[in-house]
Amino acid sequence: MLHDFPFYLTIIVVILLIIMLAKKIRVAYPILLVLAGLGISFIPAIPTLHIEAELIFIIFLPPLLYDAAWAISWKELWKWRRIITSFAFLVVFFSAMSVAVVANYFIPGFSLALGFLLGGIVSPPDAVSTGAIMKFVTVPKRFSSILEGESLLNDASSLIIFRFAFIAVATGQFIWHEAALSFVWMIVGGVASGLIVGYMFMKIHKYLPTDANADIILTIVTPYVMYIAAEEIHSSGVLAVVSGGLLLSEKRLNFLSSTSRLRGVNVWESFSYLLNGLVFMFIGLDLPQIIAGLEEVSILSAIGYGLLVTAVLIVGRIISAYSAVAVTLIARNYIKVADRSNPGYKVPILIGWSGMRGVVSLAAALSIPLQLENGSAFPHRNLILFITFVVILTTLLLQGLTLPFLIKKINMPDPDFIMPDEDLYIKLRKKMTHEALHHLKENYSDELDNHPMLLHMAKKWERTEEMAEETGLMSEESKIIYKAILDHQRKWLHNLNREKQQINEEIVRRHLLYLDLEEEKLQFI
Repeated sequence: MLHDFPFYLTIIVVILLIIMLAKKIRVAYPILLVLAGLGISFIPAIPTLHIEAELIFIIFLPPLLYDAAWAISWKELWKWRRIITSFAFLVVFFSAMSVAVVANYFIPGFSLALGFLLGGIVSPPDAVSTGAIMKFVTVPKRFSSILEGESLLNDASSLIIFRFAFIAVATGQFIWHEAALSFVWMIVGGVASGLIVGYMFMKIHKYLPTDANADIILTIVTPYVMYIAAEEIHSSGVLAVVSGGLLLSEKRLNFLSSTSRLRGVNVWESFSYLLNGLVFMFIGLDLPQIIAGLEEVSILSAIGYGLLVTAVLIVGRIISAYSAVAVTLIARNYIKVADRSNPGYKVPILIGWSGMRGVVSLAAALSIPLQLENGSAFPHRNLILFITFVVILTTLLLQGLTLPFLIKKINMPDPDFIMPDEDLYIKLRKKMTHEALHHLKENYSDELDNHPMLLHMAKKWERTEEMAEETGLMSEESKIIYKAILDHQRKWLHNLNREKQQINEEIVRRHLLYLDLEEEKLQFI
């Protein structure tokens, strides 16, 4: 391990360079990372990478799910709960069943149980790939909310299917009533354990004398505890992390200080940035090991099977998207639905095409053991691994590269948020300032005369309220000028600190931190 340490450091540097390149050419970075890993894996003398499934399930998956749960809007998640749950559970099951039937019919030696195993592996779309693409295009809020919400839950449903199919393959039997009870327990136990652990950590944050550093470390530990606790009681670790993460995200103002929230955002952005980069690079680097174990069928046949399964997944998801619209149009006559308008053909085709696969599929495939309990080799393990890789690579390249063009071509308006984001921001800023002034004058009118700083703040807010609609957000040209002024102030402080020995450098650094915060605020004004 220590011998290969320089190699892993080099990989991290390569990941950073590739992500910077992806931003430069406006391509989703998971696509370039997988291709780069694939290219690097064929370089002679490169260390062979052996990825353990536990490495992804335990180390990578909990924090990535937890970060996604903190980022999503609970309001939007609840608003679109019906379409999200249908895609996260019903569509995943339909995809797995479709793959099972096709694999059983077209792939020699594939039983229906083995087909369901493969279907459970490749059925969940990857949230990271879709999220990376969404940064380069403008889409309606409902579209991104549905995809984000689906991605939080579909990993759990697919892994449940995978577990049941694995039991059927390993034991040769499937007891329905036991499976139903186990299914219920995985959901109920996972959600309950996540909420309980989340509540415990919330109280730790609130009542123990933690500072910002301790708070951030606790937030990093939390998803691992949620996941492991749920898995120990044989429930869904994924649902535990998602439910606990949603709880803590919704209550964050109650137990985290502003300093902890501000610093935590920066830490978690960097942490997730690195984890996502490593995972997609590992997918490409692992190909030689997968090919080396592919002995039972030819490479061309294996590629053909992979492309066939990919086609089934893409077509099945598009059919599911249009079916969901049809069901909604019928159901709105009997129950209250979030959208009573006719969504047309645009939303379903975009949702149907947003089905890139990634980290969870790879981890599930790698978790298949080499042997069954009776000592015999697990049937078609290497072929399943290869098909999974083909599905991941094909969906990333085909759908990942074309989705931005499809979104721009359709150019779908946002039916929920008619007002432009900039105008809405200014409107809320003005109302927030008005509310602050009202609260200050209503509750602290006597203190205004005795505290000049409070009076100064009140006058500043009054000017801000008057100028909000007239000036709007700061223009890009103004931001450039302001940044130049901030840089000049930094240089002045640096030179002053170097020339004046009697000045305490800690005081200088406090001023430098203030300037950094001022520059950080530019993205919000």
